[in-house]
Amino acid sequence: MELAHSLLLNEEALAQITEAKRPVFIFEWLRFLDKVLVAANKTDVKEKQKKLVEQLTGLISSSPGPPTRKLLAKNLAALYSIGDTFTVFQTLDKCNDIIKSKDDTAAYLPTKLAAVACVGAFYEKMGRMLGSSFPETVNNLLKSLKSAESQGRSEILMSLQKVLNGLGGAAASCHRDIYKNARSLLTDRSMAVRCAVAKCLLELQNEAVFMWTAELENVATLCFKALENSNYGVRVAVSKLLGTVMATALIPKQATVMRQNVKRATLEEVLELMATGFLRGGSGFLKSGGEMLKVGGSVNREVRVGVTQAYVVFVTTLGGQWLERNFATFLSHVLDLVSHPRATQTHVEAVYSRRCVSFILRATVGSLLGEKAQIAAAKDICQAIGKQMKAVEAVVNDANSENKSGAADVAASQHVMVCALQELGSLVQSLNATASPLIQEPSIGLLETVTSVLLHPSMAARLAAAWCLRCVAVALPFQLTPFLDRCAERLNNLKSSPEAVSGYSFAMAALLGGVHQCPLGIPHAKGKMVVSIAEDLLRTAAQNSRLSLQRTQAGWLLLGALMTLGPSVVRYHLPKMLLLWRNVFPRSLKELEAEKARGDSFTWQVTLEGRAGALCAMRSFVAHCPELLTEDVIRKLMTPIECAMTMMSHIPSVIKAHGAHLKASAAMVRLRLYDILALLPPKTYEGLFVIMMIVFFLALGCRKRIISQLKTRLQMLDHFAECVKQAKGVRQQAVQLNIFTAVLSALKGLAENKSTLGPEEVRKSALTLVMGALDNPNPILRCAAGEALGRMAQVVGEASFIARMAQYSFDKLKSARDVVSRTGHSLALGCLHRYVGGIGSGQHLKTSVSILLALAQDGTSPEVQTWSLHSLALIVDSSGPMYRGYVEPTLSLVLTLLLTVPPSHTEVHQCLGRCLGAIITTVGPELQGNGATISTIRSSCLVGCAITQDHSDSLVQAAAISCLQQLHMFAPRHVNLSSLVPSLCVHLCSSHLLLRRAAVACLRQLAQREAAEVCEYAMSLAKNAGDKENSGINMNPFAPGAGSRRDAHSRHQGVNITETGLEGVLFGMLDRETDRKLCSDIHDTLGHMLSSLAVENLSHWLMLCKDVLAASSDMSTAAPLGGGKDEESEKKDEMDDDTMFTTLGEEDKSKPSVAPRWATRVFAADCLCRVIMLCENANKAHFDLALARSARLKNPKNDFLVLHLSDLIRMAFMAATDHSNQLRMAGLQALEDIIKKFASVPEPEFPGHVILEQYQANVGAALRPAFSQDTPSDITAKACQVCSTWIGSGVVSDLNDLRRVHNLLVSSLDKVQAGKGSSSQLYRESATTMEKLAVLKAWAEVYVVAMKIKKEAETKPKRVLKSTEEDEDDFGSIDELPPDSLITLVQPELPALSRLWLAALKDYALLTLPAEFATQLPPDGGAFYTPETIDTARLHYRNSWAPILHAVALWLNSTGFNASESTEETAAAMPDSQKHATSIILNQTPGTPPTTKSLQEINKDRMHLILGVSIQFLCSPRPEEPVEHVTSCLQALHTLLDSPCARIHIAEDQLLGVELLSVLHRLLLTWDPPSVQLLVTGVVQQIVRAAQDYLQEKRNTLNEDDIEEKENPLALGEGGESGGLVPGKSLVFAAMELLMFILVRHMPHLSSKVSDSPSHIAAKSHLSEESARLVAATVTILSDLPSLCSPAGCMTILPTILFLITRVLKETAVKSADNQVPPPVSAALQGIKTIVTLPTVKTDETQKQWTGLIRSTLASILEYSQPEASKPILDEVSILTAIALFLWSASTEIIGVQSLQNGCMNRFKSALNSCDPWVQAKCYQLLLSVFQHTNRALSTPYIHSLAPIMVEKLKAVERSRPNNNLELLAVQEGIKVLETLVALGEEQNRVQLLALLVPTLISYLLNENAFASASTASKDLHEFALQNLMHIGPLYPHAFKTVMGAAPELKTRLETAVRASQASKAKAAARQPPPTVHSTPTIKLKTSFF
Repeated sequence: MELAHSLLLNEEALAQITEAKRPVFIFEWLRFLDKVLVAANKTDVKEKQKKLVEQLTGLISSSPGPPTRKLLAKNLAALYSIGDTFTVFQTLDKCNDIIKSKDDTAAYLPTKLAAVACVGAFYEKMGRMLGSSFPETVNNLLKSLKSAESQGRSEILMSLQKVLNGLGGAAASCHRDIYKNARSLLTDRSMAVRCAVAKCLLELQNEAVFMWTAELENVATLCFKALENSNYGVRVAVSKLLGTVMATALIPKQATVMRQNVKRATLEEVLELMATGFLRGGSGFLKSGGEMLKVGGSVNREVRVGVTQAYVVFVTTLGGQWLERNFATFLSHVLDLVSHPRATQTHVEAVYSRRCVSFILRATVGSLLGEKAQIAAAKDICQAIGKQMKAVEAVVNDANSENKSGAADVAASQHVMVCALQELGSLVQSLNATASPLIQEPSIGLLETVTSVLLHPSMAARLAAAWCLRCVAVALPFQLTPFLDRCAERLNNLKSSPEAVSGYSFAMAALLGGVHQCPLGIPHAKGKMVVSIAEDLLRTAAQNSRLSLQRTQAGWLLLGALMTLGPSVVRYHLPKMLLLWRNVFPRSLKELEAEKARGDSFTWQVTLEGRAGALCAMRSFVAHCPELLTEDVIRKLMTPIECAMTMMSHIPSVIKAHGAHLKASAAMVRLRLYDILALLPPKTYEGLFVIMMIVFFLALGCRKRIISQLKTRLQMLDHFAECVKQAKGVRQQAVQLNIFTAVLSALKGLAENKSTLGPEEVRKSALTLVMGALDNPNPILRCAAGEALGRMAQVVGEASFIARMAQYSFDKLKSARDVVSRTGHSLALGCLHRYVGGIGSGQHLKTSVSILLALAQDGTSPEVQTWSLHSLALIVDSSGPMYRGYVEPTLSLVLTLLLTVPPSHTEVHQCLGRCLGAIITTVGPELQGNGATISTIRSSCLVGCAITQDHSDSLVQAAAISCLQQLHMFAPRHVNLSSLVPSLCVHLCSSHLLLRRAAVACLRQLAQREAAEVCEYAMSLAKNAGDKENSGINMNPFAPGAGSRRDAHSRHQGVNITETGLEGVLFGMLDRETDRKLCSDIHDTLGHMLSSLAVENLSHWLMLCKDVLAASSDMSTAAPLGGGKDEESEKKDEMDDDTMFTTLGEEDKSKPSVAPRWATRVFAADCLCRVIMLCENANKAHFDLALARSARLKNPKNDFLVLHLSDLIRMAFMAATDHSNQLRMAGLQALEDIIKKFASVPEPEFPGHVILEQYQANVGAALRPAFSQDTPSDITAKACQVCSTWIGSGVVSDLNDLRRVHNLLVSSLDKVQAGKGSSSQLYRESATTMEKLAVLKAWAEVYVVAMKIKKEAETKPKRVLKSTEEDEDDFGSIDELPPDSLITLVQPELPALSRLWLAALKDYALLTLPAEFATQLPPDGGAFYTPETIDTARLHYRNSWAPILHAVALWLNSTGFNASESTEETAAAMPDSQKHATSIILNQTPGTPPTTKSLQEINKDRMHLILGVSIQFLCSPRPEEPVEHVTSCLQALHTLLDSPCARIHIAEDQLLGVELLSVLHRLLLTWDPPSVQLLVTGVVQQIVRAAQDYLQEKRNTLNEDDIEEKENPLALGEGGESGGLVPGKSLVFAAMELLMFILVRHMPHLSSKVSDSPSHIAAKSHLSEESARLVAATVTILSDLPSLCSPAGCMTILPTILFLITRVLKETAVKSADNQVPPPVSAALQGIKTIVTLPTVKTDETQKQWTGLIRSTLASILEYSQPEASKPILDEVSILTAIALFLWSASTEIIGVQSLQNGCMNRFKSALNSCDPWVQAKCYQLLLSVFQHTNRALSTPYIHSLAPIMVEKLKAVERSRPNNNLELLAVQEGIKVLETLVALGEEQNRVQLLALLVPTLISYLLNENAFASASTASKDLHEFALQNLMHIGPLYPHAFKTVMGAAPELKTRLETAVRASQASKAKAAARQPPPTVHSTPTIKLKTSFF
């Protein structure tokens, strides 16, 4: 194939390949040429032009196939338009000669057709350049048109169309000729020819004025005739022609009007003409009346449908604005159509006409009008309905009922009503909440009008009115309950009118059926109301025979509708329903017999209708309340059902007795019976089978699963065979179809259940049935038989059976020659393979494939080709990889057929497309390979796709797209997006839904991987659009088949991609498309594009969303979005005047420029939220104004979300204040997201402020409407959420602004307090629950934030007035809120809130009880829920309990549980302002009258409530729970355990603590976030502290009681005397388990299990900050645990605890650059101290063990601190500190052991010799503490060992003076130690000691010269030494003198220094006031443990 890619055809290569492959090679070359000519260099082309022309013209006579000739023609034309045009006339003559040729053989035909195609292409491309030769060409074409066969005719007509297109007005002289010749072919036998004529005439009417003036009527008549017996393609083409001609006649195009004086048609005339076609069809007005009678009355259906489509084309061409202006006229015309007696001669015809008219209205009003215009249209429809209804009432009220014409009017009016009401309903439904003005404007009176139709005499009209009301209620759910009430009231008042009973019950049933679409539902009581009305109707039915029928029907209908409300409502009425059902049917056979004898025809009719109604209600019950179908209920249902079955067998005799008019009612009963049996499990009625056999004359079709008893199967099948024999003619076909439906369903059921067919005779019987139908002339039966055969083979599953079946078909296919059996058996083969699967049918694969390939080549019968290719596709699909060996022959066949089968055989092409897709899937990922065979396969697939892509049929194009989509999935590199994407974009405007679906599905896949490329290529299409000469043709030169006039009926404008790109087009499509799948694919495609591109092109995407959202519902309809208009005007300038008028005039109008509809706006708001989320994951600068601005300065292209904040707020505001409820929800959600993300972003220009502050007014304004009285609960609930987020975000700085939002919450709180049944109920009770809980949740969140702010304010040190600038930095600006202002807003509501919160928690606790405790729930519901809506209420509680729990805990904690004993504490902890408030709160106990329970009991209940709710939730939070719930719950527990009352409670009952700990442990196993783990450790600490306090208390009381026995109190605690801890009962054990888990999670090497496992990697990673905090917290708690144990208990746990602590110390004590002590280290040190100083363990029994433990611990620490090369550098300071702690805290006898002592000393020695001054300094400090130890025995050895080293070190300083503060610090600390030693020494040693100290200090002094040049550190040392000397002298005067006397040189140095110092001081004093002494070191030492 690569060889074909050259500018000239590679003739050598062509000669070398086989004959079969040549056409493909040539086609591939032409494809290459097509792409390359446009891009090539003109001079290159001119050089080779001669040779190219030769090669191309040579191909004309090589009989090319259809796709080849198309491309050939296109390339020739392109070549001449790019290169020289010298020889064009020569080539044209050559083609003309070929066309004139008299050779009529089939072999010569392709050459002729190719010549025709070339002529067309030349004119299309070069138009007037060939002007002089066109009359001859046209005549030539018209001549051969007369003698050509059908393929020739359509090709010639297509060429003529191109000639006309290319020449435009210049061809005027030929217009009449073409018209005359072409019009007779509009009724051609061949459908393809009819299509071609229609397209040709459509082109002609652009210029030929006579077609829409003088010839207008004739054209119309011709079109009507052409529609007779037409297919879909013809109807599309002809309706396009008819509609366009009519539109042009009404509003001609400017250019033609300017040229000639044209008489324009009026709207009446045009509509009248169209109506003729609709009502009279093709017979028209040309025939005399007599002939009319002969033709027979009714209009051919195809004509009516075609004219219907023409109406739509007509209006679409004229555009939305025209429709808006002329809607009233158009509406009355269309409604007149359906009221015309000719349109409604029979019932079926009437229904058909109604469907047509509804289609016209939906297709125009639904898509061309914007929301505002749709509302206006709805008003017009309302008026039309009102007018009709008045006329009807006049007739009905006219006493003289002889008025025949009046009755006819009423009958006709029903059809008008149905169409009008359906359109009105659809309009309101699509407008949704934006339709509210329709209802609220009394002048329109929509509701009155529609309800008036409920009294219409015709049932169809009443039903339509009911449906319309339902649409209104679903669109505006707040109307649902009032409607229901109104209908119920009217039903009661008008009980005596049959129409009223029927109409209002229809309406009620429709409304009830709509409830499931309204999430907020209706009040529960409405169910009771409906049941009582229905009962009343059924009870009174018999009282008045005039009303019996209506009342019976109405009663059952209402009960059936009630069932759709679901189990929660029906449960309450079930017993009554079962009773009613039982009573409708006779109880026994006896009663049944008796019944037959009684009654007349009327009572029978009522009875049958009643029973049908009862069965219908049962069916509804089974369908909608499956949860209630217990075995007992099914048994009760079976009684009436059995009875109904038995009754059915008696019906024929009843009908005989009372007349045939009962047939309809009886059929109804039968239908309802089958309906319900189909839904019940078949086991329930197995026993009744014999009755069923009698009843089920022929309707097993509804059974999904065949009955399991085998003998009955045989009976059934024999019965079927008998039925087929008896029936005749058309009836026989119907019977067979039903039977096959049944058999297929049964086989499918068997296959799904993996069961078998049964014994041989059942098989035989089934086979006979199936095989007989494989040769049936009816194609549908053949299909069914083939399927059934495949299913049978699947169910039987025996190889021999399959082989037998396959062989049978093989033989048949080899011998048979008739089309019927060849098609039937080829399908049978396909189905066999499909259902048995590749493996089961593998051995027959070869034969099947060879036979089908042979059949597919049978060019004489397209039908055989279609069926065989379809079967082949089934086989390829089912065989999978086993088919790999047959891929090449199959592919080559597919390509050959694609290149040769005439395009008019679209079914063959569709099946070829399917085969191609199946082959691509079979080869699959292999397609990426580069081997020779794979490359060939791949290029063949691509050629196949190219051919199908260029076919004129939309289904074939759709198949091509899905093939390319598959190819792109398997081999993305080989699919050329630059040509695929533009062609997909062109299809987005196709008029074919399937094609649009395929295009979007493909774009969705492409956008998933390559969104950026897709958008780029789509934009290239927009650029090219301006450059093309003619916008209609060839919109995109690179599309694989651009030369063809693209799908000539795809709304013939090009795709309009403007600067908004493909995204803009897709957003626009969302407003026009109604197909669910298509819309969801568009959503996904936009979603993928958004994810990949939005962050890079923020402005573009935000602009898109903003444009969509800004189109609020009051925008004018036709305002174009964005800059569409400029684009158009630019295009206009570039085109010549003539073409400009041909297309653009209508292009502007036909493009529906509708303002975005509400659903699109909701999607845009969701996109906004997604953009925010994407930015959050992208770059910090998106949420930081300062960063964003600086990045913007660096590169102006950078774009950040924060720079668009005002747009974001504006969009959220527009959405949140819209009419549409869904949009309001989306807007509030967006607002909440914006607040959360931007709340903390500072405003760089005003330090201390945040950027959201400037939008306070907007946020307030967006929230206010959501709290109005008539807002639905779900919106108010969302708004509460946003309120609390806003208040809690800390943005609002002004108290007044805060108050505004706060007042919204206060007002809703009043609503909540009003109690359960107060508000007028519009919705289900759970809606109120949702709203109230949302309010309480919002308040809870605000209170939590308020308390947090207050706590922070209390813990912050009170502000000292520092210098102003620092003040600015720390605390922001001066006018910020005082920290307690928020709490002051909440405080007044707290008494009420706390009560409501506790009530809500109590409800929640009850609702979370498992089902078996359901009996404990209060019978009349809780504080905020009713028992009926319990299931929905659960969800709302689940969303809001967590913040409420937290708030309750905070409240209880702050009021100290209202406990009187702790009042003082609480009061002390509060600011004065609140003391007063507290005392009030304390006096009342919420929720209970004070007498009943003591405070203590109440508190206990509250504790149990909170702990219960927490434990229940923490046990197993569902993974989808938001993490906020978990954190809220843990914070609540933490807060709760702050209060003494709660601590006592949890400590008293140890099991409670254990339970809580094990639940927390479990939580840690499933929840990973560190925030959760930190909170858990906090709660654990609280529990441990509580236990400690409690134990201490106990010990203290014991101590007071029995002073004699000293040991006893200490033996309290866990472990008792033995030291054993019981898992599950021991708090300490539980805590250790949990803490150990955390430690191992963060430091896996602590666990031997983990570190020994092979997967464990030894390398230790550095702990993250969060982990470090966690480990620290854990260690702290661990070290607290021993205090909970008795001495023996301590000995049990201490080894573990000490091991863990020392290991943590070892792992985390790593040296850091800044000498920071990491939290785990300080925790470990603190822990060691806590444990070593434990008071409890010093008992005799444990002394020895304790000593051993402490010694080993110290030993391990010493061992750890051995420096090793491999480890990271140990932090010596921490280890030394640990050693010092032991020395300091433990007694000498424990650690005075020689070996330990030496170890310790060595550590200190190495530290003193350390080169790090920081280590030295800390070492000196620690030694100081050791030396000062009170126990001299301990300190003396250390002094002896270490003091000499110290003195040496300090002496050496003289030689190397300190260079920095750290070194200075070390020296200073050392000197301090020496001074201390001097102080410790006895008097007699003082002199010796001073003799060490004083010279050292003096050696630090500098002489004057040196001082000037010394470094600061050095100077500081000098100062320090001097001061110390001055200090020591007076302290030990005697000794000092002695020392100084002994060394005179020292004395002089000292004196000099003192003098110098005084002099400098004097100088400084003269200059400035004395500074504070700055002698303290600047680096403070952290963490002192002593």
